[in-house]
Amino acid sequence: MAEFFLFLPQVRLPVADIVERAQAAEAVGFDGVAFIDHLQAPGAERQPLWEAMTVATWVAARTNRLRIGHLVLCDAFRNPAVLAKQAVTLHEASGGRFELGLGSGSVPRELVRFGVTEERAAARRERLGHTLRALTRYWGADGTDDEVLPPRPTTPIPLVIGGVGPRTLDLVRDYATWWNLPATEIGRLPELAPSTGRARVSIQQMIGFIGSGDAADEVRERSARRFGYLGDGLHCGTAPELIDHFTALTRLGVERFYVWFSDFAPPPTLAEFGESVIGAMAPGE
Repeated sequence: MAEFFLFLPQVRLPVADIVERAQAAEAVGFDGVAFIDHLQAPGAERQPLWEAMTVATWVAARTNRLRIGHLVLCDAFRNPAVLAKQAVTLHEASGGRFELGLGSGSVPRELVRFGVTEERAAARRERLGHTLRALTRYWGADGTDDEVLPPRPTTPIPLVIGGVGPRTLDLVRDYATWWNLPATEIGRLPELAPSTGRARVSIQQMIGFIGSGDAADEVRERSARRFGYLGDGLHCGTAPELIDHFTALTRLGVERFYVWFSDFAPPPTLAEFGESVIGAMAPGE
């Protein structure tokens, strides 16, 4: 069965509303929730944005089953030893529900503006590789005890890495539990999958969900106005249409969907999606 995560950028929303959406997602069958990691919201720099690890910790403390993660944490924001300590603390405190999504940084001007780094993309990818190697040592996952930072995880912390570049795919193959493929690149899945080793496939998909009481044209127009720049990364449809869409992707090997709602995921949307899509796709339904 495919997994469904709610992708919920912590932008504009009060923290209480973020918790409410996470709890609603948990109640209707989502497997997890994922946040973003920026100092300013990309494309909406004047909007309030909560810090990534703090909001993940707050949500983990107020849910029981949801796995908690990010698409993705920015490697340059945290020293590898600090990140290793943060990850194992949240993983253990949540009962093993934390997953570490990690990337090299997708908004270079943000990194420069706040004095994080002026490194170019190739150097940032090299840094990411260094961090991933360090994490395996700090957690004792490389089979040695030389550099372990106790306590080590009692269960493995899943690693999520996204991207399609050759160097990124090398890191996916060597370290990732999950490879997150941009939905705009889904046509390249058969070509790229052999380069990812044993990593399982996920995609991040923006959805314009046409609910039972919605006017289809209005949902499509509003979704396109807000997120049309995503191209194939945006998919609008009714529950049966979305089931067909997700089913077709599972046949290509996709095992997890990070669902990003064009209406910003109010609880009624999550409830209907959970019942009519997630529930309908569950085994035995």
